[in-house]
Parts: sequence; C-alpha cells; structure tokens
Amino acid sequence: MQQYQAPRWLIGGNAQTIWPALFSKRFHGPEPSLTRERWATPDRDFVDVDWHGNDSTKPLLVLFHGLEGSSSSHYAQAFAHWAREHGWRFVLPHFRGCSGELNLAPRAYHSGDFEEIGWILARIRSQHQGVIAAVGVSLGGNALLRWAEEAGESAGAIATAVCAVSSPIDLAAGGHAIGTGFNRQVYTRMFLRTMKPKALRKLVQHPGLFDRERLLAARTLYEFDDVFTAPLHGFRGTDDYWLRGSAKPHLNRIRIPALVLNARNDPFVPAHCLPQQREVGAFVTLWQPKHGGHVGFPGGRWPGHVQTLPEQVMGWIESRI
Repeated sequence: MQQYQAPRWLIGGNAQTIWPALFSKRFHGPEPSLTRERWATPDRDFVDVDWHGNDSTKPLLVLFHGLEGSSSSHYAQAFAHWAREHGWRFVLPHFRGCSGELNLAPRAYHSGDFEEIGWILARIRSQHQGVIAAVGVSLGGNALLRWAEEAGESAGAIATAVCAVSSPIDLAAGGHAIGTGFNRQVYTRMFLRTMKPKALRKLVQHPGLFDRERLLAARTLYEFDDVFTAPLHGFRGTDDYWLRGSAKPHLNRIRIPALVLNARNDPFVPAHCLPQQREVGAFVTLWQPKHGGHVGFPGGRWPGHVQTLPEQVMGWIESRI
C-alpha cells in the first residue's frame, strides 16, 4: 500500500474519495450476511453490533466505522467480504446513534472516544477465544489509536494488532481542512445533513441539552462540535476536544503493532500534518502513499473496486499475528 497507485482513469484526492464510496464494486458474489446484536451499556444506553460468523476460535476482525458510517458503508462491506473469503470472523460495533435507531443517553460519539472503544473491545474479548485484530476507519481509527495509547501495555491482552485508515489523527488540521473551500461545500454539507437532524432528535429526548438556535446556525463541523459534540462529552469546546482527542501527539505510547495509513492526497487529512517515523515509536508503522483519497484506494478497471484496501491492511495484520 505504501506504493499504491490509483487507476489512471481516477485522478485526484476528491475523485478517489467520492467515486469508490458511490460506484466502485464492494465485494464479489453475494453480499456478506450480518447478524445484529444489541448490547446494553453501563450508562443505560445501547450499542448495536453486527456479526459475520460465530466460530469464536477463528481470528476476529473488529471494524470501527467513521463519521456517520455503519455496516452499510462501502469500506465496511469490503472488509466484511475479505473476512468471509479468508476464514475470519467479522464484527462491526456501531457508535451511538449510527445503527439506524437513535440512542437513549444524552451523548453521541466522537473522535477521541477511547473509553467506548475500550468497553466494546473488552466485551468482545470476553466472548471470543481466538486472535483479535481491530481496524478503525477515519474517526473510528483515531478513537482506536487513542484507546491503544491509553491502554499501553495492557492493550495486548485484548488485541494483537490495530490499524487506523485515513484517520484525522490531528483533529485541528483535519477540522480546518474540511471547513474550507470545496470540502466545506461538499463534505461538510453532507455530514451536517444527517448530524443536525439526529442532534435535534436528541434535544427532543433531553430538553435543554444544548442551544437549538446555535446548532441550526452551524455551517461547519467546528461550529457543530462547539455546540453539540464537545459539551456533551465533557470538553470545554471544539478546541479542547480537538486537542485532547487527537491521536498524533501520543503515538509513541502504543505498545502493540499499529499501522497508520493515510494517503497524502486525502482531502480531509492534510499531508503536512502527518507524522514522521521518528515521532511515533517502534510499534507504529506509517504508510503514506501519494494517492488514495479518503478511505478510497480504488483498484482495477472502470468502475473499479475497493478490495485493495482490505487486502493490503489485512495482509499487514496477518503478518503480525
């Protein structure tokens, strides 16, 4: 993947982000079948968890999705297909409110939510006997790295290896990038189109939780996070959230094999903010190909496929277990 080259017919970071998500082939054959479980959380809420396979002795891939993602996301279906074809078990835990049903507690999810990641992984470990590897995509990858950083040596009792794909490990740099120019007009609008209605439904559940007019006026993720995400999760504001939630400053604390994959033409994650190997410690491997976009990495002839990403990531993981 370090030497990844995008197809000649798909040029530029935006094209390599948008086209694979909408049009490239996600899997071969029938769609991977998933079985849903609902887990009660310690704070009297729930998370929905989608499984493929039930043999607890097989290797297990845990996939944490990105902002407003789910088990229907193109990358989730691609990784689920890889797991099915290679004899792995697969599970995707949905962050709060992302499974199609609004969660109950006065909270949602965020990029630094390592406590939630830790609780989910511990529960998975308690019911799975085989090897566990975890992959986080975009927001989910940053949160997964934050868990590995906070867990330190103890992470190895849960997972053998972790990987973050296209993750905004510098939240401030990523937040400012998505809030300007083309990104603001396309990606920010796309995210707010689903995030605002869910936040307003949360306000109906919990009257007075935040300022409705400020939320309606939000035009950037910075503004949305300042009125909703940050205060609901114990941060003083967006700046505090982005500072404390970013994985980049703490990568040298990781003590299990970790792969951090970021394309240098990712519209959401500017190349200038990506770490160098000397900054991250011996357990962390950096892949920073020139091409790939944001969770794109398409391959093949038109209309392309998205199997290159799971093939390369899982090849790296299998070499570590």
